[in-house]
Amino acid sequence: MKGFVAVLWGMLLVLMPFAACHAQDSELFALKNRWEYITTQTPENKRADALGELAEDAKALAKTYPNNARVLVWQGIVLASQARAKGGVGALGLAKEARASLEQAIRLDPQGNAGSAYVTLGALYDRVPGWPLGFGDADQAERMFEKALRIRPAGIDVNYYYAVFLQDEGRLAEARQHARRAVEGEARAGRETSDEALRQEARRLLRELE
Repeated sequence: MKGFVAVLWGMLLVLMPFAACHAQDSELFALKNRWEYITTQTPENKRADALGELAEDAKALAKTYPNNARVLVWQGIVLASQARAKGGVGALGLAKEARASLEQAIRLDPQGNAGSAYVTLGALYDRVPGWPLGFGDADQAERMFEKALRIRPAGIDVNYYYAVFLQDEGRLAEARQHARRAVEGEARAGRETSDEALRQEARRLLRELE
């Protein structure tokens, strides 16, 4: 009997990490799906509140899995989306939280979840006001976009947001080039809805630039 208990306990010790990993993946999958729906289907006037609720869930997930880079990247993405939807000075705190989460994710995973952390950081540095109000910095934004491009050069998201940045900087020929790459890029598995929405935005941007 003691031998059977020992074997059973050994099996449980082996299976527990797999169960935890499966639960983590399931929770993250659900979070990503909700973000996709909110950012592409929810009316703009209701988006900030919906993202606020999602941000609380993302923070809880990050608290449960504090050393998981993918979870931290998604916490940063959700917070950055909430900041964008909220707008104004009140969004600066959210933007700072997003930056901290994304930077911690990069410390754990230098690839930043296939470049997603760098794309989001680039957009934050581009949109947030500069000193003394915020941390906005055009040079830092470009460095983040360049890092993302080295990891995922054909990404719809990185090329679109980089094109927007370049347009704002008055570098229109480069902006056209990256807007075109965004239009021609391939949507990521599990991110088809949001990537296709960005492709449509890239088409509109390209028409403005041509």
